[in-house]
Amino acid sequence: MAGSRTPAARPLVTVLGASGYIGSSVVALLRSRPVRLRTVSRRPCPVAGDGLAELDVRTADLTAPGAVADAVAGSDAVIHLVTHRSATGDWRTRDGDPEGEHANVTVTLDLVESLGSGRTAGPPPAVIYASTVLPPGGPAPANTYERQKLASERILRAACAAGSLRGVVLRLPTVYGHGPVPGDLGRGVVAAMVRRGFACEPLTMWHDGTVERDLLHVDDAARAFLSALDHADALTGRHWDVGCGLGHGLGDVFRMIAEIIGRHTGRPPVPVLRVDPPDGATGLDFRSVRADSSAFRSVTGWAPRAVLRDALEQVVAAHAVSTHAPTPKPHTGPSAKEGIHL
Repeated sequence: MAGSRTPAARPLVTVLGASGYIGSSVVALLRSRPVRLRTVSRRPCPVAGDGLAELDVRTADLTAPGAVADAVAGSDAVIHLVTHRSATGDWRTRDGDPEGEHANVTVTLDLVESLGSGRTAGPPPAVIYASTVLPPGGPAPANTYERQKLASERILRAACAAGSLRGVVLRLPTVYGHGPVPGDLGRGVVAAMVRRGFACEPLTMWHDGTVERDLLHVDDAARAFLSALDHADALTGRHWDVGCGLGHGLGDVFRMIAEIIGRHTGRPPVPVLRVDPPDGATGLDFRSVRADSSAFRSVTGWAPRAVLRDALEQVVAAHAVSTHAPTPKPHTGPSAKEGIHL
């Protein structure tokens, strides 16, 4: 996408969900490219420093009528990172929740309709969509969130088959790490456990700790989206798993976090405890996940760079700097509700 175009011919790349955790990292990388960069999000997207990109920063509620069409008008490429989150940052969506269905599915429908109308010249626009890793063999969705993500994938595949766009689906595992915005550690389980550790709270899980997750650093995830953008013609019409390909036992990860925080603060590591799962837990909470990204790597040359322990050290240090790491009072004990889904 970068190429050697004149400013007037620069491609327009639009990032939906630009102020989010992954979105802010994607924007930071695109900032250095000679493109017209349009950022769209509910809240203003901070874009630090100078760069080659011509910026167009917009705030919009993409669930409002006509908002998607306005946001993507004239786009040569769209990086679609919009997903439903609760007020606490949880991605879980209940069946029948209109807000979740609208953010996770209807926005994609609106996007396809908007990009497919009115374009008369040039190749179809590229859409790079953030989905979620599923187990090998493609079983039925384990929850509403997976069902909605798969529904959006089908919408994009149909649009690709019709020739109205070039759709690329990136299925991501658990993303972690601190982003380019100071103090932003994300809303994932690693960030939650780091915050608990600094608060002297035990790190809790709903199983014996052997459940594995593929942990993908946010910087590596952002680079994957740009790699997909650069290779859209070769990737279009399919889904691609993007991850490290390594399964890290959650018990080991949590103990590593506790040890790093303890060394950083000079306090004994907080305990890592098993607690009873809440009523809302599903089979997905107890399913090990690995992302086989070998196919994506072979096409794009992308590869993860982050080393887990080094990255966790950086997350702990970033949290300490952003909060000045006050010494809190010890926590009195865990409850079943303190378990964190990953």
